[in-house]
Formats: sequence, structure tokens, C-alpha cells
Amino acid sequence: MTGTGDAQGRCYTPALVVLAILYFMMGFITCLNDTLVPFFKTGFTLSYAQSALVQFYFFLTYAVMSVPAGRIVEKVGFKRGMVYGFAAAGAGAFLFYPASLLHQYPLFLGALFILAIGIVLLQVAANPYITLLGRPETASSRLTLIQGVGSIGTTVAPLFGAHFILSNVSTSHASSDAVSTPYLGIGGLLVVIALVVSFIALPKVVAANPRRDAPDVPGKGIFSFRNLNFGLVGLFMYVGAEVAIGTFLTNYIADVIGVEEHMANSYVTFYWGGMLVGRLIGAALLKFSKPQRVLVYAALASVALITVSIFSTGFIAVWTMIAVGLCNSVMFAIIFSLSVRGLGTYTTKASGLLSSAIVGGAVIPFFQGVLVDAHGWQWSFVLPLLCYVYLIFFGISGYKSIRAANPVMDVTSNKIH
Repeated sequence: MTGTGDAQGRCYTPALVVLAILYFMMGFITCLNDTLVPFFKTGFTLSYAQSALVQFYFFLTYAVMSVPAGRIVEKVGFKRGMVYGFAAAGAGAFLFYPASLLHQYPLFLGALFILAIGIVLLQVAANPYITLLGRPETASSRLTLIQGVGSIGTTVAPLFGAHFILSNVSTSHASSDAVSTPYLGIGGLLVVIALVVSFIALPKVVAANPRRDAPDVPGKGIFSFRNLNFGLVGLFMYVGAEVAIGTFLTNYIADVIGVEEHMANSYVTFYWGGMLVGRLIGAALLKFSKPQRVLVYAALASVALITVSIFSTGFIAVWTMIAVGLCNSVMFAIIFSLSVRGLGTYTTKASGLLSSAIVGGAVIPFFQGVLVDAHGWQWSFVLPLLCYVYLIFFGISGYKSIRAANPVMDVTSNKIH
């Protein structure tokens, strides 16, 4: 790739390779949860709400750990923050083995929580590091490339889960051995990556001070910005809807077309793969289209697709729900950029708050699980549908701020999905 150095002749290629591996692993591990949900549901004879606790405890860490992780990275630096993140995620993956031996669902949830702490640390360290790594004019291209690698991880994860985990679901009742070996392998790989990164000489970069001409509001706090307040809710809704659909897609497809779960899980690849394709399309589209307009059309399309799916049967219901992944591809980046527009010196703090809003991935899937148990699939998908309705409002009106004095930030977000 071009632009992998700076005026001082420093080479950033090794660091970018490390970041590519990091984003791939983050995407892979996060989306592998979509496989664990149907596996644990069968293995522990759980309700849909109980199986959704996989996502609840994983994404709960964003609310609990985003601010502490930021302080850790501030203290130890980007490189050591990434090493600690890989190590913590590896420790969480290793804990799947004793949880499997004892066959205790709460132990798996605890292991997931620890694994997720590592993922949060990785994100908090990597997101700003990649934007500072190299020339500012090439930051967008670097970030887009690395996000694409992360999308490869999310696309591969369902195939891996279908082959190595869900293919054994019929023989794993009252046993969770099928997850122990894959997660031991993942844990070992994460520890090896942590060791390698610790010995690599990564460039030291320092964040620039906030611009002195950035707007500030004397006597006003960060929550005085209208677009940020609505954006926090918007990001909560978006992540919740995206994760909820991915979480239950395997079971939904299995029920709708009457196939085994490991076969249904293979279709989830197209849901996450749609995000990879959509990012390529969105990167070109957003060069000449207003981001808020793209968000409105994408959210409208999501509402239409979900509506068709829940009132259809067979493969029409399956593919229309899968197609929502394509619409999701640009949403996070747009919501993030519109939420911090015009915040000036508050931007860094706002980024931390927006990271905490990712806890929507814990809350929305759980309540959709409650709805599935009580009312079935059709009513349950009304919940993510309403989340997209809110995003239509945000793209029409919620993003506006009377204090927005700066042009909108680059719509390429510093967070991977």
C-alpha cells in the first residue's frame, strides 16, 4: 500500500500489518458469538432470552470498560495497550476449557466477559493509533483498508463456527466439548500475537493537542450538544439492531426453511459479508452524497427489508433479512461522524461516550429474545425495525446542531463491526 511512511523516513508497514491482524481477530471473535448463541441454546436447553445473554455479557463490557480502558491506554501507551488486550482476550478464550469440563453456562458467560475486556482494550488502543500512524492525508485510506480486513474476519467467523462448532450440536447435548478445542486454539493464537507484538518495534506516535480555534461553549457541558445526545441513542439503536439480527439469524433461518443449524449458520456469512461489500460501495458513494441522506435511505431500506421478511416465508424471508447487512455497512461511520460534528474540544470525550453506547449490542438482543419466547419471530423483529425507524429520524433531524460550526468529520469511523 502507499503512504506507509512519513517525512522522517519511518516505515509504518509492520505496524499496519499488526493492526490488520488485530482488526481481523476482533471481527472474527465478535461474530463468532452468533454461533455460540444457537449452540448454547441447544446444549443447555435455554430460552432465546437466556441464550442472548452471550451477547449481553460480551457487549456489557463496552459500558463498563470503555472509560477505564482509555485510562489504561493513556498510561501504558498504544503498543502495550494492544499487548494487554490480546493477552486478556486470550485468557478469556482459555477459560472456555474449564467451563466446558464443568459444563456450566454461567462460567462461559464469565469467560466471554473477560474475553470482551480484551477486545475493548484492543479497540481503544488501535482506533486512535491507526489515525495517527502516518500522514494525515492518508488516514482515511488506512482506516478503510483495515476496516475491510476486519470485515473479512466477520465474514469468515460464521463459516468457521458452522464447521467446527454447530456441526457437532446434535451430539453435544449435555456437553460443551465442541467449543473447548476451537477456543483453546483461538486463545493460543491470541497469546502468540501478544508476544510477537510485544517484541516488534512499533512507531511511537503522539496525539496532537486539540485545535485552539475549535468551538467551545463556556459554562456548557458536553451534553449541551443536540446532535451528540441524539447520536448516543442512535448508536445504541444501530449496534443493538445489527447484533440482534446477527444473533438470531441462524435460528430464524433454521425455522423458516427447515434446515439444521450448522447449515443455517452458513447463511450468516452473507449477512456479515454484505457489510464488507457495502463499505466498498459506501466509500465511493459518500464522496458525493450527504452522509445524513445515505443514512436515511439505508435505514428506510432496512425497515422495508425486515417488513418483507417477517411477512414472507421461505427463501424470500431469509434473503431479505440477510440483505439488511448490506444496509448496515455505512451506518456506524455516519452516525459517529454526525454525532461529533462541531464538538471541537469535546470531540475526544464524545468518542468515549459513543463507545459506551455500543452496549446496545447487549440490551436489544436480550429483549428481542424475550419477544421471541413470548410472541414468536414476527413480533420479535419489530424491535430492531423500530431501531431503524429511529435512525431515519436521526438522519432527517436528530443530527442537526445549532452549534455545529465545523464541516462534518470524515465518515470513516475509527471502530470495526
